[in-house]
Amino acid sequence: MIRELKILARDIRAQFKNAGEPRGTFTALRHRNYKLWFQGQMVSLFGTWMQSTALAFLVYELTKSPAYLGLVGFAAGIPSWIFILYAGVAADRMSRRKLLIITQTAMMFLAFVAAGLTFLHLIRPWHIIILAFCLGVANAFDAPPRQALVQELVAREDMTNAIALNGAMFNTSVALGPAIGGVTYALFGPAWCFAINGLSFIAVIAALLAMKLAPFQPRAHQGSVMADLKEGVSYVVHNSMIRTLISLIGMISLFGLSFQTLMPAWSVNILHGHAALNGLLQSGRGLGALAGALMIAALGRFTFRGRLLTVGSVAFPLLLMLFSFLRWPVLSITCLVGLGFAQILIFNLANASVQSLTPDGLRGRVMSVYSLIFFGAMPIGALIVGEMAAWMGEPPVVLINGLLVLGYATFIYIAVPQVRRVK
Repeated sequence: MIRELKILARDIRAQFKNAGEPRGTFTALRHRNYKLWFQGQMVSLFGTWMQSTALAFLVYELTKSPAYLGLVGFAAGIPSWIFILYAGVAADRMSRRKLLIITQTAMMFLAFVAAGLTFLHLIRPWHIIILAFCLGVANAFDAPPRQALVQELVAREDMTNAIALNGAMFNTSVALGPAIGGVTYALFGPAWCFAINGLSFIAVIAALLAMKLAPFQPRAHQGSVMADLKEGVSYVVHNSMIRTLISLIGMISLFGLSFQTLMPAWSVNILHGHAALNGLLQSGRGLGALAGALMIAALGRFTFRGRLLTVGSVAFPLLLMLFSFLRWPVLSITCLVGLGFAQILIFNLANASVQSLTPDGLRGRVMSVYSLIFFGAMPIGALIVGEMAAWMGEPPVVLINGLLVLGYATFIYIAVPQVRRVK
């Protein structure tokens, strides 16, 4: 492993030396449609993270229960298991832009409902569970077309760069949105976080409407929905590399990312802070993820994707285990920066690898399987860590999860060396 790290460091230095002009980091933005998507999404995602941070802290204020935090996470994620594979079929059968406009409009409506209930002081924990479930339904139908749309916005050779910039865009919002949301919550209350999020959806809907895309061409021979669904699942099951990459994503989502559910309780019980510290913790992770995404984008068209992914998959659980022992806010935030960096290496590179290995006609369905595992594992992980934290406390749960993820990453390193050779 140490020898491979030295080789990887050498290749990264060489790649940066040969990368050429700095504009190469932002190659995908030369495509008009992608530039519109990037700008609209950037605005919308700031609002999304303000709402997400505020909603979690509001739940904890209302219930004082880490188990209830897990229940809300479960309610938000369980629609993925029910709907996301069908959403993948829809993403291959109809205009992905049209599908995204529908889902974004639904999310905007739900944000305004949350804002209205909170402004009127009517919001209750059970309202939040229902809103979380409805938002989960919208997200289930949003994820596959969102993933598959990238190849309609840029040339194929710029797809890895576009996915990296998507990660940079997303994690810029993660770096700043929660901190802004925490301050807004502390100064003005959660209702304004929800209202701002509702307004932010106007930007991405306008961007989608302004795009000039080729007319959608449905496949000439379409079977039943069930037949299409089975074809996509079968492709994933029988492609060993895609199957391994998606299983890694599932393990990280189930046991790695579930620690995020505990952040409101962690900021209060472990670090003795409040809403603002909760936002800063989330922002630290986002800042690290942003740095990782920009690094991947700056590397350009590199050929050591698998080795970089392997490093991320080992570094992430090690940092998660370290985080479980920290009790000083500054060190905790610093560790979360590293966690975010490792996390983006895993998700961006696995996403790009799966998409590049998938034929165009199957991409929506394959990415629906990817999204099912990614989003579907989260609610189960949230429910598990919430219940375990209520029983044994937050730090032991995070430590155990880190050990489980490290064990699986080690298994892939030993049993599936082909992952390290992915270009």
